[in-house]
Amino acid sequence: MNDFFQGKNVFILGASSDIGTRLALMFAGRGAQVAGTYRTEASAAALRKHGEIQLIQCDAASPESIRRMAADYGKLGMKWDIFVSCVGLLEPIGRFFSVDFDQWEESVRVNSTAQLRALYALGSARRPQSLNHVIFFAGGGTNSPFRNYSAYCLGKIMLIKMCELLDDEDPAINAVILGSGWMNIKIHRQTLKSTAAGENRERTAEFLNQPGAGTSFEDVFACIEWCVRAGRELVGGRNFSIVHDAWRNGGPDLLAELGRDRNKYKLRRSGNT
Repeated sequence: MNDFFQGKNVFILGASSDIGTRLALMFAGRGAQVAGTYRTEASAAALRKHGEIQLIQCDAASPESIRRMAADYGKLGMKWDIFVSCVGLLEPIGRFFSVDFDQWEESVRVNSTAQLRALYALGSARRPQSLNHVIFFAGGGTNSPFRNYSAYCLGKIMLIKMCELLDDEDPAINAVILGSGWMNIKIHRQTLKSTAAGENRERTAEFLNQPGAGTSFEDVFACIEWCVRAGRELVGGRNFSIVHDAWRNGGPDLLAELGRDRNKYKLRRSGNT
């Protein structure tokens, strides 16, 4: 089991994020060759200590930076097997008509099409004649409104649908998106400093003050491994909840359900007949 990722090449967009850093180290610890992006030198400090991880500077908000990143990655000669995007931006936080629209539009883009631009730019860097795995992360608002976080929510909804579209279009891609649930990571600082976050500001502060609360990095990694092992025919194009779905211990009952229902865990109109 420990050598499952041996010989696989993994690319992590946003490797210097809290989730990205931990995933990079876990993939490397399991024998994978890992490359990933960082936005600033300060954010890359934790990964710089591990010389086996290839780091490429990239600001996901900049199309030109993504173009340069793809060229730099091509020079490494690493055809990727697994693409993981760990990019996310909560701001601007607040009601739609109260925030700056330019910032709102930029946030929607960073949370959606910017990540897709990076995937597109690395399309020719996939390992050929192989099943390639694409992993995105979902956010709040998939089952209810996500008040004060409309840009973040809409961007993530776009990624959910894009996984289904990729699954439909490309038989060589196993695209899935994972809802991690609450995690103690630095993205929540954006909520803590916002007076427009409403009741979520207090909820976030309470959560962050509970050591060990929330989803662990180990669970995130284990769910990614489960998706890769399960393969495209069963999990491709779907949105999984790491916290609530029965994927643990191989998830045999869940896999059986997925085999019977092609619509399960996909974006659908409630009550449709």
